[in-house]
Amino acid sequence: MIENPMITFPLLILFLPLVSFIVLIFFGKKLPRQGDWFAVGSILTTFILAVYLFIQMLTNYDTDFSHGASLSWIDMGAFKIDLGILVDNLTIVMLLIVTLVSSCTHIFSLEYMKGDVRYNRYYAYLGLFTFSMNGIVLADNLISMYMSWELVGVSSYLLIGHWFEKDSAANASKKAFLTNRVGDIGFFIGIMLLYSAVGVFTFAPIFDSISGGEAIAGLTLTLAGLGIFMGAVGKSSQFPLHIWLPDAMEGPTPVSALMHAATMVAAGVYMCVRLFPIFTADALTVIAYIGAITAILAALTAITQNDIKKVLAYSTVSQLGFMVLAVGTGVYTAAFFHLLTHAMFKANLFYCSGSVIHSMHHALHEAHDHDTDPQDMRNMGGFREKMPITYYSMLISTLAIAGVPLFSGFLSKDAILAGTLAFAQQNPGHFLLPLLGFSAAAITAFYMFRLIFMTFHGKPNMKNIYKDIHESPKEMTGPIVLLGALSFFIFYTLPSNFNPIKDKGWFTDLIVPRNSAVPGSLTANEIAEYAHHAHYLAMGLSLFVAAAGILLAVLMYQRQSISAEKLSKKFGFLYYWSYNKFYFDENYNRYLYQPFLRLANSISWLDWEFYDKYFINGLGKLTNLFSKISGKFDYDGIDQSLVDGFGRVSAVSGKFLRNIQTGRLQNYLLFVVAGILVIIIAQAF
Repeated sequence: MIENPMITFPLLILFLPLVSFIVLIFFGKKLPRQGDWFAVGSILTTFILAVYLFIQMLTNYDTDFSHGASLSWIDMGAFKIDLGILVDNLTIVMLLIVTLVSSCTHIFSLEYMKGDVRYNRYYAYLGLFTFSMNGIVLADNLISMYMSWELVGVSSYLLIGHWFEKDSAANASKKAFLTNRVGDIGFFIGIMLLYSAVGVFTFAPIFDSISGGEAIAGLTLTLAGLGIFMGAVGKSSQFPLHIWLPDAMEGPTPVSALMHAATMVAAGVYMCVRLFPIFTADALTVIAYIGAITAILAALTAITQNDIKKVLAYSTVSQLGFMVLAVGTGVYTAAFFHLLTHAMFKANLFYCSGSVIHSMHHALHEAHDHDTDPQDMRNMGGFREKMPITYYSMLISTLAIAGVPLFSGFLSKDAILAGTLAFAQQNPGHFLLPLLGFSAAAITAFYMFRLIFMTFHGKPNMKNIYKDIHESPKEMTGPIVLLGALSFFIFYTLPSNFNPIKDKGWFTDLIVPRNSAVPGSLTANEIAEYAHHAHYLAMGLSLFVAAAGILLAVLMYQRQSISAEKLSKKFGFLYYWSYNKFYFDENYNRYLYQPFLRLANSISWLDWEFYDKYFINGLGKLTNLFSKISGKFDYDGIDQSLVDGFGRVSAVSGKFLRNIQTGRLQNYLLFVVAGILVIIIAQAF
């Protein structure tokens, strides 16, 4: 009997994907269809349970809705670690996101990954990843979160490098893993700084201790907050650790949708939202600028990319920048709102791109063309008639990410921009934050409609394969239609609001901002009040920049009244900077990787050529010489002379005595008489 489903169901959501991983990794090859039905069934069960929790949340409609459970893991007196789960409104919404997108990924992969050489392992790794992500969401303390955090890194490494036969995929997985380790080191340092001051890892006691202002404050608290934020910089692909995410598109497209649109990259934002009360004003300012820089740099990079998945990858980085910007300016619930809406429309955009790539693969295979890149948008065009479901669903999600009214992205992006504008109004010295934010929003609308026009509109760029382009099977179009529908505003403004430009609804009612634990910080009400006053101005500017971006894309890529080629030549310097991703990889290679490689080679030379060759090998030779001398002395002196000499004396003596020992009594009596005689004679003399 279930005593408390609000604890039992989250635990099932947590561990069912782990069971799926264990079953498929050990027995997948022996199961029918390599166990994909077991993986899909497990994750669909978790989604159903998450829906139940969501309904319970809506039924209670309580901002303080919360349940928790914990057990003692390590107890060494002063050092104690508990493992526990926290189930509140924030947790439930995040669980719904993870299980929904993961379920769609499992179903989408049935067709997309059919015939893969490691089919069972693919589904096993999906289960491990989902388990890890759910662990981050449910954690009620920093240690539980950190363990799941690292496990997400491991499982993402396995999924990105699924096709490890390709050097690009293997390198991308290593790049993602190592880059994330940089951020994770900062995360761990931040955790240790907090623990050394507070003495606990659990969230609530940490917040209480900080609010007292006695255990940790000032610069130490700022550094602890920035250390923890470093984890988000790595996981959520923020500047300057954003370089791994675009390369991670080497993994299967469903993996891109799962990890790099809705879950893994969202983990950093979720962590910042969960731990928002610990960030000082100085830390938040740094966070805001990191988010703004990331948003604009990634957006500027996306406008020149031709790989459809690369465009979406940089789009993800840019949108994550928006979320981090929102956290930094204090409107962290708007960041979480955008995390929710972005998960739906960005996952759908990846699925739609996967649908296009799947059709391109088929058409190129029919044409016996193994050289053409199926992900290059310059090889597409005119797909609207051939793939109507994919087209309209992708168009809906594009309208959402561009911030057009009637769609979810408008509501969440408007809330972020309003908060950013309000922050600048209260702090005029930080006017760059809204400037960068609105600029990134305009560019987002431009490059997303560029993608739509290049892929689906105009004339086919490869007429020889166009006839074989077709709509994807229902296993792929089903998730596309579902997530496309969830890109409309109405699902986020129910039950009372039907106004497409007003974000009030179940989300804003139940996910309410909390006051910071840092003494002297603005209250949640004050931040909300400032954002409210800036709302209509932000909305007007948001609509204007979205319209400007879309119009420019129409003129350049649909009507072609403005030549993109001429513009690229006119702004050649900027174009090449954007096309080459601002040379981050090249500069990292030149100024970071190569110097460290040379340092490593120098140390290696010292180790191998000096220390090992002369010291270790010399010591070995000396030992060998000593052993030879010692062996010769042992063999010739001790063994041959002394030991064997004693042996020979013993042998001669034994032989003599054996001749004496005849066994005859008269001989023994004769010896006795002779002995007596010898004694008598000796005494006589």
